[in-house]
Amino acid sequence: MRILTWNINSLRIRLSQLQRVCERLNPDIVCLQETKVPDDLFPEEEVRNIGFLHLHFTGMKSYNGVAILSKIPLSASHTKNWCGKDDCRHISVELPGGTELHNFYVPAGGDTPDPNTNAKFKHKLDFLKEMKEWFPSIVPAKRILVGDLNIAPLETDVWSHKQLLDVVSHTPVEVEAIDNVMQSHDWIDAVRKFVPKDERLFSWWSYRNRTWPGSNRGRRLDHIWVTKDLGANLTATQVFMEARGWQKPSDHVPVVVDIEE
Repeated sequence: MRILTWNINSLRIRLSQLQRVCERLNPDIVCLQETKVPDDLFPEEEVRNIGFLHLHFTGMKSYNGVAILSKIPLSASHTKNWCGKDDCRHISVELPGGTELHNFYVPAGGDTPDPNTNAKFKHKLDFLKEMKEWFPSIVPAKRILVGDLNIAPLETDVWSHKQLLDVVSHTPVEVEAIDNVMQSHDWIDAVRKFVPKDERLFSWWSYRNRTWPGSNRGRRLDHIWVTKDLGANLTATQVFMEARGWQKPSDHVPVVVDIEE
């Protein structure tokens, strides 16, 4: 089974790119973030024409929104409001066989890494704290977690560790917070199982970086995790950098993992 995660940065604007990605990568399940479309305007017919008959989504106008598109039947779709906000940042489904799939869009956190002066950064830290506490509190199960987590935890997940230590997405407090989430549920970083931790790997490049791909000033903000009981089932991964070079691209690229059912 091939699972793809992608912050598409507006589904309706990039429907043709979604089709192109799926033709190239042939995923069984696609998890999208920042769909930016309310549920009543979700392009169900267009997405089904791409090949995904089973759709689960929660969205709002202009902001956030997550969706799970599947070629195989899914069940037990759930959404959860994190930090008491109904802002469409999480959806989960149950795969055939009982494995849970969770799709997240973690708050970006604004520009200033200070929770005392920046409410957006406080929201991000509170969101991660709630994730850390929630997963151990629910019934144990095989789980896959994907999404734009808006944190690049490793030194090799950013183009310059030293220059980005004070930049939101790579600050020590964020790295500690996401490490706490991982350890709380014994998550495995599925992508880094195949790409050594000392090798640079990115999934996001700012629109302001006009010299991309030459300068390659990226960050790895998009992740796929699995619980330990699924670690042995992982067979391959791919970061589809080509999509960042298309016309009017998302600033994120698709990340794929192959997992034996």
